[in-house]
Amino acid sequence: MTAACRDALEGADIIAGYTAYIELVRPLYPHKEYLSTPMKSEIERCRESLRLASAGKNVCLISSGDSGVYGMASPVFELAGDYPGVEIELVPGVTAALSGGALLGAPLANDFAVISLSDLLTPWDLIEKRLRAAAVGDFAICVYNPGSFGRKESLCRAADILLEILPLERVCGITRNIGREGESAVITTLGALKLIQPDMNMTVFIGNSLTRVLNGKLVSPRGYLGQVPK
Repeated sequence: MTAACRDALEGADIIAGYTAYIELVRPLYPHKEYLSTPMKSEIERCRESLRLASAGKNVCLISSGDSGVYGMASPVFELAGDYPGVEIELVPGVTAALSGGALLGAPLANDFAVISLSDLLTPWDLIEKRLRAAAVGDFAICVYNPGSFGRKESLCRAADILLEILPLERVCGITRNIGREGESAVITTLGALKLIQPDMNMTVFIGNSLTRVLNGKLVSPRGYLGQVPK
């Protein structure tokens, strides 16, 4: 969390969020009032947060990482028209592309793409299109939501798509449980990603054509020393 996030939570009357995220925050603010809802209850959570805010409560609706990146910021803004007078402030956090990248080194130092493999809200054919476009464009790629209990093959499918364009030995990184107990980061290759069992606590990084391992860290050159993509 950023310092601004901590300040916002400290000043909140009610902290709202997905059940698992609430349990991460609750030990820091044990005396706060909480509103938690399970997965797939996002719209209900946003509406109730807005309703409470319209009643005069200072509500913090939390997401993991940054609420503007695969989080609750966009549905709140979409629904806000039904609650005139509610003032919304978006407090920036640290998304997994940045915190996971820092664990690995500097894999996103040049142009990069962020792509989620969850097809819950995005059709898989569109995800495939975005993966191919990022590979053709020689972007470093950060992959969110690489798999879950119901999507065990998503990462393998994505690797197969990227391997239509990229080499087997393309350097990659895998982070798990960023900022939490059991945090880890490993460097591997695109070919080896096919053998990885993904989960929702994992973020995957695929390097561009210049990304390499330096002193055990994954580094994509910015170009200051003359290395530029061809």
